[in-house]
Amino acid sequence: MNKKFLYALGLVSLLAMGKVNAQQPSYIDLLRQQPHWVDSVFNKLSKKQKIAQLFFVRAHTNLSKAYQDSVGKVIKREKLGGVVFFQGGPVRQAVLTNKYQSKSKVPLIISIDGEWGLGMRLDSTISYPYQMALGAVQNKELLYKMGLEVAKDFKRLGVHMNLAPDVDVNNNAKNPVINFRSFGENKYNVAEKSAAYLKGMQEGGLLTSIKHFPGHGDTDVDSHYDLPQLKFTKERLDTLELYPFKELIKKGAAGVMIAHMNIPSLDATPNMPSTLSKPIVTDLLKNELGFKGLIISDAMDMKGVTKFYKDGEAEVMGLIAGNDILELAHDTKQAVKKIKQAIKDERISMERIDESVKKVLTAKYWAGLNVKPHIDENNVVEDLNRPESQALVQQLADASMTLLKSRDGIASLTPKKRTVIINVGTGQATTFQNEIVSTYKNSISFNVERNANAAAVANVIKQVKDDDQIVLAIVDSRTRPGNNIPLSKDAKDLITTLAARNAMVAFFANPYNLANFPGIEMARSIVVAYQKEDFMQKAAAAVFTKKLVPTGKLPITVNSFFKYGDGL
Repeated sequence: MNKKFLYALGLVSLLAMGKVNAQQPSYIDLLRQQPHWVDSVFNKLSKKQKIAQLFFVRAHTNLSKAYQDSVGKVIKREKLGGVVFFQGGPVRQAVLTNKYQSKSKVPLIISIDGEWGLGMRLDSTISYPYQMALGAVQNKELLYKMGLEVAKDFKRLGVHMNLAPDVDVNNNAKNPVINFRSFGENKYNVAEKSAAYLKGMQEGGLLTSIKHFPGHGDTDVDSHYDLPQLKFTKERLDTLELYPFKELIKKGAAGVMIAHMNIPSLDATPNMPSTLSKPIVTDLLKNELGFKGLIISDAMDMKGVTKFYKDGEAEVMGLIAGNDILELAHDTKQAVKKIKQAIKDERISMERIDESVKKVLTAKYWAGLNVKPHIDENNVVEDLNRPESQALVQQLADASMTLLKSRDGIASLTPKKRTVIINVGTGQATTFQNEIVSTYKNSISFNVERNANAAAVANVIKQVKDDDQIVLAIVDSRTRPGNNIPLSKDAKDLITTLAARNAMVAFFANPYNLANFPGIEMARSIVVAYQKEDFMQKAAAAVFTKKLVPTGKLPITVNSFFKYGDGL
């Protein structure tokens, strides 16, 4: 053979390989192909080991070595299927994941609840904007790119599954548990934005789990602490809550997480959590909606389950209902024992268990776990803080900026006039403040603490002159931007007073909080920036210095003044 022929043959081979890689089947497609590796592993498992594959245990890297070692012992002794990592750090997690994987004959699925990236759980990693802010973004291609970047981060850290995205339609302003984690109140917007994010993650090689089925958006009870009840008709659930789930199932979602909620219209059994309900998990999700992928319970140690079902019975019922993976059982040893007894008592068949085991093993094969995994423990933090990811965070923040009230207000700002910059909610100078001072050099700044008293407020007001430009930043300094921003009555009175004096507002808080400030609608302009992080403060500063034209649309309705879709 001559060199030209060998070169051409090699090129054809490379192209063929590229074509194969480009056409890697989705997880849902792979389930139909029954890979040989799945059967080879499955056939070596005992009954007890098969059941154990359906359990995922909790892990932390910010807790004691004794705790971490105890989790390792459980993994080795019980031969569990996976791990859900919570708070900690990326280097510690890489080291601990290698340790846990070394203890497991069948490689573990490693998962994290990372709705806005690894930063939801781990220090020294990137947090993307919360879903509420992303609901305002009009360019869904940015959310697709975010999905790809999140997948890179997870895979670099040896994480195979993101228990996300949240596809709940948050149409209850008082929702204490979903709220800013949702893309908003409009089912079409939620479905479109979550689909773009999901597509990026799955095409990036990550297993996903849309949640919380059949919809946790219209509750005012947190299922971590109690069992919420949805009193809606099946028709209402079908046309609203279920819509994003149906759309994403059509688009090939790999997994669905079941919520702990009592829904009498779907299952009339008193105090029955949806997680343990066969009419909801099997009849509705699997049969009616035709979902073929992984079905994952929400955490089995939450009060939404444990309040009424204890001592392993919940796990038995969870598998009878149709779940494939049971997250965070209180006592896996006891639960496995109870499930074995349930098989003996013919409450559940071994065929039903085998079906779930094969789905879990297929997920492991799809994630590349047919090859023994090992994470490179060097340069972890650097690899997880890529410049292109940081740039995308800022792009998303910029695209979320939502201008309520007139463009003329921002347009009227001029460096020639004295500008009074007032932060309410924090005693520290903010990034927003520092960024706009370079443009409005003839300025004076104040920082008003969230618990400010009348004297502190009066001191600020007396220094504001009639012809000053007023820039008012309202900052929710809490870790998570929930409702009921904690400001004193005097601090709130200051906001009302300044809004009536044509202040221009930058709102670094959950937009539901706009309802907490009567009279804020009198402000000349309001820019909703959704959260306190520096990337949001820089984006808002770019609007106030006229370097960025805001394009975001409000993803929720606040009151009669601020409605879904508003944004100039």
